[in-house]
Amino acid sequence: MSQAIVVIGGGAAGASAAARAKRLNPNAEVVLIEATDMITHAPCGIPYYIGGIVKRREDLATYTPEEFEKERGIKVYINSIVKDVDVDRKAVIVERNGHRFEVKWNKLVIATGAIPAVPPVPGVDLKGVYTIRHPAYAYKLLEDLRNARKVAVVGGSYLGLEMAEALLELGKSIVLIEKGDRLLPKALDRELAEIVAREVLEKGVELHLNEEIREIVGGNGAVKAVATDKGVYEVDAVILATGVKPNIWLATRAGVKLGVTGAVEVNEYMETSVEDVYAAGDVAEKTHRVTGKKVWIPLAPSANKEGQVAGANAARGRVLKFPGVVGTAVTKFFDLYIARTGLSEEEAVANGFKVEKAVIKARTKAHYYPGVTEVHIKMIMDSSTGRILGAQVVGRDPIVAGYIDVVAVAIERGMTIEDLFFADLGYHPAVAPVWHPLIVAARVLSKGRF
Repeated sequence: MSQAIVVIGGGAAGASAAARAKRLNPNAEVVLIEATDMITHAPCGIPYYIGGIVKRREDLATYTPEEFEKERGIKVYINSIVKDVDVDRKAVIVERNGHRFEVKWNKLVIATGAIPAVPPVPGVDLKGVYTIRHPAYAYKLLEDLRNARKVAVVGGSYLGLEMAEALLELGKSIVLIEKGDRLLPKALDRELAEIVAREVLEKGVELHLNEEIREIVGGNGAVKAVATDKGVYEVDAVILATGVKPNIWLATRAGVKLGVTGAVEVNEYMETSVEDVYAAGDVAEKTHRVTGKKVWIPLAPSANKEGQVAGANAARGRVLKFPGVVGTAVTKFFDLYIARTGLSEEEAVANGFKVEKAVIKARTKAHYYPGVTEVHIKMIMDSSTGRILGAQVVGRDPIVAGYIDVVAVAIERGMTIEDLFFADLGYHPAVAPVWHPLIVAARVLSKGRF
């Protein structure tokens, strides 16, 4: 009898796990179970669908279920909700179109992702209050928002900024409320967050920092206003961009151990505490490659890789390890690109590092070349070793993403600022000044040592 590998969740980690398992064990019966009608979906694209850059909801998926079945040889159940996991019998109980059936497994991969973290305040269930997580429901969100004139975006997260841009593109007035003292408080330190805040204000957003939502006020069942600890703002709709949390319900039904972050605890093989059960993606915690500590950083690139590891090991045993993350992320607000990797200054200090930092402003091209723009870089190092701990970059050129990728690899490899300074980075007037901005940051951080 062939091996049965069941994957719950058709997003980045789940689809990746299923595809890898089938590739490494073509004789296995691989089953992918998804609660919506979309697999290989891209939640990060939702704001660009709302803003009109992506024209069709279908474009937010890489494969249709039919394509996945035909091209990969994987059985796909869509619109199918896993109601329970029976570890003793190695079966999942599935509900589809009002009918229940069970699917047996030898290996199980839980890739149920994350769900919105909704603040516990009155009014979150009112008509006109929205959370954003799955592309399957993006068309309904767009329809509902068309008639809104003024929208409150609660949360200055990546999603909060991206949705603010999308709604501005639709001609809406925006009130952006963040309970922290800066935008992107988990990603940026104050120096670069202030640049982002200035841009947000210049685009016409009504920005409120250091304000915590207390209530969503309704009338006749619909949204009328948002009340914070400092004021009341009349709006027609509310987007809750207050973060996400791991979707662990099924994992707990399977009896797996949760980690210190509240996500599923896994080892480097993506194995859970229950034999033959794996977890990958946003439902699972990760190891930070700088601190060595367990963290929960829900990002699609690492989810894809975790899925590869889980699928490979489910198919072939312990053949692949997941080494961890450094938390590399990129977003944009109109033409302002924002990126970070490693530890922020606050995180580095909290983890016991003795920190030195440099904040520089440089050009992205030779000063005489058309299209040159400024870029701001903050680099953080461990003063006792010179090891690079983190970096943040903000600028009006997509090359910002390239800069952060270079630093991400440097951090993963344990490089020092001296290593980075002597790195043989490319030069051409159209793509970089002769003194590359990252080299300049390393030189400034060295304080004259080289």
